[in-house]
Amino acid sequence: MSRRSGRKSRVQARAAKGAVSTPYVTRRIGLVSLIDDEAIAIIERNADRILDEIGMEFRGDPDTLDLFKAHGARVEGERVRFDPGWCRDKIKTAPSVFTQHARNPARSIQIGGKAQVYAPSFGPPFVHDMENGRRYATLEDFQNITKLHHQLGAVNHSGGVVVEPVDIPVPLRHLQMAHTHLTMNDKPFMGAVTAPERARDTIEMCKIAMGADFVDENCVLYSVVNTNAPLVMDETMLWALKEYARAGQCTVVSPFVLGGAMSPVSVAATLAQVLAEVMASVALIQLIRPGAPAAFGTFFSPISLKTGAPTFGTPEGTQLQMCAKTLADRLGLPFHSVGGLTASKVPDAQAGYESQAQLMGAALAGVNFIIHATGCLEGLLTTGYEKIVMDADRCAAMQRFVQGVDFSESAQAMEAFSEVEPGGHFLGAQHTQDNFETAFWMGDMSDNGTYEQWAAEGAYWQHDRATARVKQLIEDYEAPAMDAGIREALEEFVARRSREIEGEQP
Repeated sequence: MSRRSGRKSRVQARAAKGAVSTPYVTRRIGLVSLIDDEAIAIIERNADRILDEIGMEFRGDPDTLDLFKAHGARVEGERVRFDPGWCRDKIKTAPSVFTQHARNPARSIQIGGKAQVYAPSFGPPFVHDMENGRRYATLEDFQNITKLHHQLGAVNHSGGVVVEPVDIPVPLRHLQMAHTHLTMNDKPFMGAVTAPERARDTIEMCKIAMGADFVDENCVLYSVVNTNAPLVMDETMLWALKEYARAGQCTVVSPFVLGGAMSPVSVAATLAQVLAEVMASVALIQLIRPGAPAAFGTFFSPISLKTGAPTFGTPEGTQLQMCAKTLADRLGLPFHSVGGLTASKVPDAQAGYESQAQLMGAALAGVNFIIHATGCLEGLLTTGYEKIVMDADRCAAMQRFVQGVDFSESAQAMEAFSEVEPGGHFLGAQHTQDNFETAFWMGDMSDNGTYEQWAAEGAYWQHDRATARVKQLIEDYEAPAMDAGIREALEEFVARRSREIEGEQP
């Protein structure tokens, strides 16, 4: 066997083991926060002032305005103002920790507490691979990316709109995406939020796959609604929020903020604005259904004040995460934020250092649900095939890091010191022999051999190795088991709803 084919076999074996890894990571290290008690008091006071003096607009839904008014909020037109402490009091019924159930119970995940979940990028219309370059994504790309994430053990979630399948009409996309997540991956996934009927369809498909009673009583969907910063929730996001809240499914309120355009040009001011938007929106979720799961989300990217373009991997983005996590903890809400973001167009050095900076910040801050952990290119306009497997390697490293140092009796290895004479080596020691396979984290995508070995094996750059791995994972993919009757029922539902939706089009 050649060195290259031997390495390929080892990579495949590790990928196979990854498919049955633990469903999420339990961190055993402390949190890194950049906000002290004095700063917390300032931000919380400023958020209360924003909600009291300025308020937040909830557009296009009179029922929501009536609901706020009936519970004591001050409503004028579509503007809602809140007395200090009002929102925080309503949020108390939201759970601080909950389970998102997967179709495969072994893949269910914990949201909140000490759990960390790593999830794919969301929403890009383009895909990129090193052989074909950048192009519009198709349903085949969506399916291939779902197959990859099914097999990557460091990715705990199937995600949502991992790419936009532009070859499918917009009104039908949510059906094909939910069908793909339910049949080609058995990890948890995210629901559609672009229209209330699409949210309802996603819930119904979960009921087919997992049982109506089970879905009624448990969280099986995790869906993100973005406020329209500053201080607006529009009808599209609002209607989706209401559907998931009524159904007892998780809604993440994640203000989408480009600093300098959609918030003031400081982290402190942005924190107060984000906190205000989250509190008002999560309070609404609890008014709709007390006890419905919800999460505090952030997406913050400063813009270049020279060009107006978003920037990624910046110190300010990480600073905001490391402060907002503390604010979420004080509300008793799980924290959702971003991972491997980059503005790079290809999986190059810029993509690596920008993504790693943001991912490391998320891991240190203790983000409970790290979205955009794999695949991001071009500021979330593109998902990169090679970038997915390269990022998954970094996710695995972060997961090893947050589990902390093992100080067990076995790890202390005192017997090894008795076995090895001073000046000797530990390569042959029994402790080494017992633990060499798991002692140190070894990435799948890095080459740690000598230059001569690397050159003899073809002088492959990392993106070359990533291309080969993507192809092998897609070739080796096996669909997770699903009852034939359930599969048929899902296909019938998609076909029926497609006919109904197409019949409704002008």
